[in-house]
Amino acid sequence: MMESAITSKGQTTLPKAVREALGVGPGDRVRYVILDDEVRITPTRPLARLFGALKHDCSPVTLQDMERAIAEGACDL
Repeated sequence: MMESAITSKGQTTLPKAVREALGVGPGDRVRYVILDDEVRITPTRPLARLFGALKHDCSPVTLQDMERAIAEGACDL
């Protein structure tokens, strides 16, 4: 169990072990979720950090190709 003090401005410092567990550092943002009498802290990840997360080895398709594939799949229902 860890504790940290609250300043007169309502600020606190996340202990190093918490920062490491969340994988956050200076400039990162966290989200607070209130559940009954508990608060969960989760890291927020900018969408830009996801760039390149999914690997693929196929060629790009056009919007028309996607719409045609969706239409063909809908006919199978």
